[in-house]
Amino acid sequence: MVEMIPLLKKGALVAQDPPAFEQIAELDEAERDALRNEVLHKWRQPLALYFTVILCSIGAAVQGWDQTGSNGANLSWPDDFGVPDSYSTPPGPAPGVNYQTNSWIVGVVNSGPYIGSAFIGCWCSDPLNAFFGRRGTIFFAAVFCFLSVIGSAFTQTWPQLFVTRLLLGVGMGAKASTVPIYAAENCPAAIRGGLVMSWQMWTAFGIFLGFCANLAVYNVGAIAWRLQLGSAMIPAIPLLIGVYFCPESPRWYIKKGRQADAYRSLCRLRNTPLQAARDLYYIHAQIQEEADIIGKSNYITRFIELFTIPRVRRATGASFTVMLAQQMCGINIIAFYSSTVFVNAGASNLTALLASFGFGLVNFVFAWPAIWTIDTWGRRALLLFTFPNMAWTLLAAGLCFIIPEHSTAHLGLIAFFIFVFAAFYSPGEGPVPFTYSAEVFPLSHREVGMAWAVATCLFWAAVLSISFPRILIAFHPVGAFAFYAGLNVTALCLIFLFVPETKQRTLEELDYVFAVPTRVHAKYQLTKALPWWFKRYVLFRKNAKLEPLYHFDSAVAADQKMAVLNDMKH
Repeated sequence: MVEMIPLLKKGALVAQDPPAFEQIAELDEAERDALRNEVLHKWRQPLALYFTVILCSIGAAVQGWDQTGSNGANLSWPDDFGVPDSYSTPPGPAPGVNYQTNSWIVGVVNSGPYIGSAFIGCWCSDPLNAFFGRRGTIFFAAVFCFLSVIGSAFTQTWPQLFVTRLLLGVGMGAKASTVPIYAAENCPAAIRGGLVMSWQMWTAFGIFLGFCANLAVYNVGAIAWRLQLGSAMIPAIPLLIGVYFCPESPRWYIKKGRQADAYRSLCRLRNTPLQAARDLYYIHAQIQEEADIIGKSNYITRFIELFTIPRVRRATGASFTVMLAQQMCGINIIAFYSSTVFVNAGASNLTALLASFGFGLVNFVFAWPAIWTIDTWGRRALLLFTFPNMAWTLLAAGLCFIIPEHSTAHLGLIAFFIFVFAAFYSPGEGPVPFTYSAEVFPLSHREVGMAWAVATCLFWAAVLSISFPRILIAFHPVGAFAFYAGLNVTALCLIFLFVPETKQRTLEELDYVFAVPTRVHAKYQLTKALPWWFKRYVLFRKNAKLEPLYHFDSAVAADQKMAVLNDMKH
């Protein structure tokens, strides 16, 4: 690293005051052009960065396909395994069959991946990342995602199917806890949101492919549901092969004291050696500062510190809120049970699969705008805009069940409002939770923090998966959809009060955002932001002014300048 000292000094000078790089005499014109292009051509990035993002996208597609295999299979496997949870009218219920108990069994089997993720997979990610790195953990997860779905296609009883789904959850949890972090740590700040949100966009694509697979094997006979579950092995194959062609996370290398490897990795992920040197300096400085504040810790103490260190506790609370909201919004009652919902609306099995295919297509298509909006409008603004719209569309879909079933408007309007609901979900609560959770934790707690966030999401997904068949029976479709519409309103209030904006802030700069106490943030939203919004958008007062909560740039610039000066003294 000795030969790199002149370049590292240049990188430190740029880090000292990023907007003032034009005045740094040590830089040549080519280096200035590269720094200008970070703003003017922010999507002009190296091939290795885009390959890494594509690999992460494949990991997300595996996640989505795994979720929807069971959606179509739910129409067949309960009957094959002797646990039917519904009946046709006519002929009516079969004698001696306890449909209520069977609905719990179906819910528990479908929840298997989320139970395995929440209680095993997510919590394996921290030690796996510590020993094997980001790429090694993704490979480990891909092995589970590949083998377990093959096993599920050969099961002979529902307990065997449940066990294979649990094992799938181990891979899903480790992968979901690692891939967004891996993408966030490799991407430049200016495009991080757009690239990291590809996790959700390609999860939506995987959901769509899962629905396509459900339709493709619909007419193959009794083994259709086995093929629907087993087809999820297809995207796991390129994930297994492609992961070792990607650069390892430079942050992970520096955390392990391998600065030279980190620099080589950054050179693959940035356009010029100067940008690689600057980011190497940033990462090294942050890790040093975190080590001074937190000191050495093990896995257990890091988990405890999620709730005891104020800055980390605020990130934990915010990530918990956005992850919980993803389950409260009701998207997964459609992703897990859309075929069942459409059959309850009077559709045939084939029509239900076609309607589910439409849902998957809408979910994927409307995820694309978030690539641009997530770093333009911001994470928080997208959530505050989409949640009210998800609430009314879900309520409308539920009320359409009241329309007489013989009317053509009955099924058509239910499907229409579910599709509109998906269109609002996809650019908002779809991509934001994983993007947000991947960036809010400091490096020292990133693995365990992301594990907590994903475990939160998937635990409540398990609760939803177990409970929805019974909710559907107890509340009927109208009440079930109205219940989730109410949860959307509750989630909107939680996000408004407890989720700070993180748009286009470096991972290092977010320490400042989460230094603001939660009660101060909530009070500001209620007493400043909400009155301003009412005056500006309800009373249409264009002269309404909003006092900013953060005086951000000056504070961070001062901290960076002090860090650089101190480092140069030594």
